[in-house]
Amino acid sequence: MPVRRSVYCVLALSLFSIAVPFGAALAAKPTAEQALQLTPIQDDVDFTTPTGEELQGCQIESINKDGLSGWIVSTGDGAMLRSFLDTNRDNKVDLWCYYKDGIEVYRDIDGNYNGKADQYRWLGTGGTRWGIDRDEDGVIDAWRMISAEEVSAEVVAALRDRDADRFTRLLLTADELTGLGLGDARAKEIRDSVSAAAAEFAQLAREQSVVTSRSNWVHFGGHRPGVVPKGMQGSTKDLVVYDNVAAVVETEGKHSQLGVGTLIQVGDVWRLIDTPQNLREGQASTAAGFFFQASLANLPDSEEPTVAAGLSEESQQLIADYQKIDEQLSRASTPAQQNALNAQRADVLEKLIDATTDAENRANWVRQYADTVGPAAQSGDFPEGTRRLATLLEKLARQTSDKDLLAYVKYRYLTAQYGQAIADPKADFAKIQEQWQATLEQFVKDYPGSPDSADAMLQLALAQEFAGQDEDARKWYTRIATEHPGSPLAKKAAGAVTRLDSVGKSIPLRAPTIDGKTFDLSAYRGRVVLIHYWSTWCEPCKQDLTVLRQLLAKYGRDGFSLVGVNLDNERGDVVSYLTSNRLPWPQLYEEGGLDSRLATDLGILTLPTMILIDKQGRVVSRNISAGELDAELPKVLR
Repeated sequence: MPVRRSVYCVLALSLFSIAVPFGAALAAKPTAEQALQLTPIQDDVDFTTPTGEELQGCQIESINKDGLSGWIVSTGDGAMLRSFLDTNRDNKVDLWCYYKDGIEVYRDIDGNYNGKADQYRWLGTGGTRWGIDRDEDGVIDAWRMISAEEVSAEVVAALRDRDADRFTRLLLTADELTGLGLGDARAKEIRDSVSAAAAEFAQLAREQSVVTSRSNWVHFGGHRPGVVPKGMQGSTKDLVVYDNVAAVVETEGKHSQLGVGTLIQVGDVWRLIDTPQNLREGQASTAAGFFFQASLANLPDSEEPTVAAGLSEESQQLIADYQKIDEQLSRASTPAQQNALNAQRADVLEKLIDATTDAENRANWVRQYADTVGPAAQSGDFPEGTRRLATLLEKLARQTSDKDLLAYVKYRYLTAQYGQAIADPKADFAKIQEQWQATLEQFVKDYPGSPDSADAMLQLALAQEFAGQDEDARKWYTRIATEHPGSPLAKKAAGAVTRLDSVGKSIPLRAPTIDGKTFDLSAYRGRVVLIHYWSTWCEPCKQDLTVLRQLLAKYGRDGFSLVGVNLDNERGDVVSYLTSNRLPWPQLYEEGGLDSRLATDLGILTLPTMILIDKQGRVVSRNISAGELDAELPKVLR
């Protein structure tokens, strides 16, 4: 990498005479072909480089305005290819920019103006990474910005290249850990985990067989991030984390799942705290839920369960044993420890269920069993859990007529079974998904009155909507609203029906903006409007913001407007983000996040969601992507 950097600098100096102002003599101007010989310092950049007849039509022109001077290279039809700029008027190039399909995706930056790049930044459709190169040798030393998705891709790259330094750059630092405001016990657990990860990675990378030199990262796997609120085990700040993150890896046409583990958000970067899991062929995922295990030990002290009066000594001892095991589970660091402790916890809960004679209390212990064993089995921490749940179901079927209780356990058993199936490295995802939908339909048929039936219907509706089967999706959304009117999902499902039926119709949108004003969509008649539903915890949403800004600059004068609908749970999160990342279009906000009125009225269930409105105020598209807008907007604007 350093050798490539020196060649890069020599070529830059030969093309762009440092002693001559950029806008000066025409003789100093390089050809477009010469300029296109320059390539990014970092290897993994996808940018446009014309060849053949396309190259012959490329143009290079000098610029000298708005404090910038330099060269811009473009195609014959005006699409940007490169820009090489002097940003501080010292007659030296300090910004080398590369474009993909006319959108800037990467830049090399000379931040201290000494003629050497010290920062590397991916932009637009290229991602969000921003690397710092302190010694200017072409190798990234630290990350100033990186998303959770990109961290998972970096883990795969580090394993592929057996690059321990690349992996270590992703780990939580000691200073960052101190700044998280965690309690002493939890901070020590994380510190020990990070230290072990740094020490073990090199050997792990050599021994593992899942990621090879021919492997590529293809997909990020993880549920939405969650907040660990302050007060948990002595913490003084909220903490945003991803638990049980995975990455799908493709190697010569075969797919494997890599357990990345837990990621913690620290400002604009996401940090690892442990080593990757599932690194041997045929092994199921064992990534542990570090923060969000169903754990009594993780509750604030004021919420610790108390022993009810009148319990037998046996039950009291079992409860004490349960709490002790749960506390040990919160500190378990290896798959073997987690599996053993989960088995012990299940044993204790089974004894508690048998020892409890009161029907209501017994049912509560059954639900507790399903709520702990199910997620542990699904995450891979307790593979035997699905069999245990199946045994409990058989026992309950003989002992009780409580159909709601049976449905509660059955749904968590089915979910765990599904989670284990998709974690199999050799899984046939299409077949599993087909079976899962059939399973959900049967559950709804068997337990129509169960509250979990509404959730099963919602999953069916989402699957059908993503598959483009709008009529089937509408059927399931309608059933939720009519058959479960008391469910929290009922209004959301009714809103989803409204959204599915919205194309060609006008939709109302009136709400307060984040800065206290009132937005009314009807006031935008005569302009094409894109409604962008997003949140700061949604990394793809934030990546879209760069593209949207570029589209607004390109089409704003032609009658295009943007409005954001932020669905963060906490107003402070979006205020903080917008303070550092100002957006030139209104942002609507109401408390409640994905459960707010703004999300419920149109059944917004996934982010990002974008709705395109024409000049007459009618919906053109109810689910357009950022990548489709550049082709669609000229049609609608006409």
